[in-house]
Formats: sequence, structure tokens, C-alpha cells
Amino acid sequence: MTHAAEDLCEALRASRGFLHKQDISPAMAALAQSQRLAPPGLLTVPNGDDCAALADGQGGHLLLAIEGFVDDFVEREPWFAGYCGVMVNLSDIAAMGGRPLAVVDALWSAGSQAAEPLMQGLAAGAQRYGVPIVGGHSNHRSSRGQLAVAVLGRAQRLLSSFNARPGDVLVMAVDLRGAWQEPYPYWNASTPAPAERLRADLDLLPQLAEAGLADAAKDISMAGAVGTLLMMLDCSRCGAVIDVDAMPRPHSVAADDPAALLRWLTAFPSYGFVFSLRPAQVAPVLQRFAERGIAAAAVGTVQAQPAVQLRHAGQQALLWDLAARPFITASEVAHA
Repeated sequence: MTHAAEDLCEALRASRGFLHKQDISPAMAALAQSQRLAPPGLLTVPNGDDCAALADGQGGHLLLAIEGFVDDFVEREPWFAGYCGVMVNLSDIAAMGGRPLAVVDALWSAGSQAAEPLMQGLAAGAQRYGVPIVGGHSNHRSSRGQLAVAVLGRAQRLLSSFNARPGDVLVMAVDLRGAWQEPYPYWNASTPAPAERLRADLDLLPQLAEAGLADAAKDISMAGAVGTLLMMLDCSRCGAVIDVDAMPRPHSVAADDPAALLRWLTAFPSYGFVFSLRPAQVAPVLQRFAERGIAAAAVGTVQAQPAVQLRHAGQQALLWDLAARPFITASEVAHA
């Protein structure tokens, strides 16, 4: 007899996004000592969050995010890679309760002609999200295309991966008004959307922070929704029971279709966030997303025991024992 929950856990652990996120561990360990060079009070969250958060001296925080893109994506989808360079960084800024200020980029290409679609995508992303590109670096004499993009933002009140607490309710919010960016595991609800809606939807995150409705959040990354929840729980040194069948998903993704469900759970959505909320905050937060046409639902509960269980198809299985093996080594490095 097959065990759907155990099979799903095994498939998630073997997924590309889960494996890539575990690469964060050695980087955090190697760079941990450098954080001690920061003046006292400058760093307001440990390493391992969506952005670096720096105290601005006025009660707020400057946020700094950066993303790099794998070579095959840049080669096959250069315009969309440039567009995503802006989009994904803005999601990081929003996930920490911030609003973006400016973008810089670094790109390499085999000639200026090859760089053109990358730069057009960057410009389109900046235009649609209303954030200026203020500088960067380019090299047109590289053997292949590569791209990295960084964004500076500012937050009045922080959302953080380190604020989940036992007894919290896990919430997932995702814009389902999109389609797969075939053949990739990307759910694109950005390029067809009105620019005004894109900007207002992102601004909902700092609004939630400033209203005191949320303090723990993370944007859904290439680890997918479950992997992103796992990262947040690792940072917060908590565990949880996650109800996979409660997670918002497109109508085309059936809960009893293992391949389709796995693709969705490991997908990067252009707009997707997870939260760890106090129980009294759940209803007003869900209402805010509903008012903007964004799918959101309670998908689990946070527990003190640092083990993450998945509930699926009436079964429950252990996804990860964070006490035995941290996912991104947050408990060893970021809490030092």
C-alpha cells in the first residue's frame, strides 16, 4: 500500500529547490565571522532572512536584497530572466515589510547583442513595478550570459523569518491569476497583470506589518511553498504540521495527481508569501488578501518541537527533523 504523505515528503526532499537551499549552510558558516565587523545595533536580523536589514537611525530599516540566476535560465529566457531580476528582489523586500527604493544589476554576455534582451527585461520590470535602475556592472566579453540583481528598500516595521512562534497559524497567499511559464516550474501572474495592480499587491505586505497584523513572513522562493515554510521554521527554531491539501493551488492542479501537486509545491510563483500569524490575526489578514483577489488560506500550525510534518490525503509523515539536521543551519549560525 502506498503512503501518499511519505511519498510526497521523499519527492520534496529530492527536489532541486530543496537541494539548492541547503547550499546556504556553508555560505552562512563561512561568512558568520564577518558580521561581527558591523557596528553595534546596525544589523537588525540575523543572516538567513530574505534581506539584510540595517537600522537607519530613525527607527526604521534599510533592506538590501540580491538574487543571481542560473545559466540555463538566462540563456533560454533572457528577457524573462531580466524581468525576474527585478520582480524576485521586490518580493524579498515586500516579504520583510519594505518598499523598494532602487535597483542595481550585474550582467555578463557574449557580446552586446546577446545582452540586449536581458537589459530590455530589466527595464520592463523596473517600469512595471515603478522602481528605478540606478547603476550596475556589465561585461559583454564573457563566454556565457549571467545575471545578478540587487535592490535597496526601506521598512518602517519588519517582517522576518525569525518571528514564528509555537501556537501560530501558518498562512499561504498566492496570486493564482496566471499560468505556467512553460517548461519551467514558474507560475507567472506578473507579466499579464496591470502594473498598478502589481504595485498595490506588493504594498499589501508593508501595510500588514505597519498595522501590526503580521511580524513573521517569507516570500515563496525556488524551494516552493513547503520549502519556504521549512526555511522560516528553521530560522525560528520551531516545527509545524503543514496541511498540503489546504494550500491554495490552480484549478488544474488536483490534490490526487502526484506529479501535478509536486510541480505546484516546488514552483516559484511570481507573487507568493507564507506567514506565521497569531490566531487573532488570521481572519483580518485573509480578508486583506481576499479584497485584492489573492488566494490565501490557513495551511498549518506551528509547534515547539522542531519537526515538520506534512498532512496529505488523510495521512501524516515527517518531512524534516530540524533538531537533527537544520535545513539552512540557521540554528547553528544565525542564532550564534
